[in-house]
Amino acid sequence: MGVRKRERAERIKEAKKTQYFAKLNNCPTSPRKMRLVADQVRGEKIDKALNILKFSPKEASRRLEKLLLSAIANWQAKNEDASIEDADLFIKEIRVDGGTMLKRLRPAPQGRAHRIRKRSNHVTLVLGANDNTQSK
Repeated sequence: MGVRKRERAERIKEAKKTQYFAKLNNCPTSPRKMRLVADQVRGEKIDKALNILKFSPKEASRRLEKLLLSAIANWQAKNEDASIEDADLFIKEIRVDGGTMLKRLRPAPQGRAHRIRKRSNHVTLVLGANDNTQSK
């Protein structure tokens, strides 16, 4: 491995130590439906985001609520001495990407077949903390 590549890898590793995130891979919901819920909580503080997800009737909100709780647990694992209320955490980034597609065939008239695409998605949720409250 070259020197530049090694230095870049070390910088990325250092940046990940201060980043708090959780990933959900191959979630069996279409990305379009998941983005509707993700757009509601993007940029919100975590307590407000949890309330939005808890009372949303959509099925995707249950999965995102669980993912947000996982990201909060990851933050707590890296900051054992700090409290969540003082940290002022918010959802810095939430990204919904398309995952693998299950392709199925449905019978159609006159001996034909239509392809059914059962979509899945990958969700990445990154938490951010306001720096001005941590320095107090």
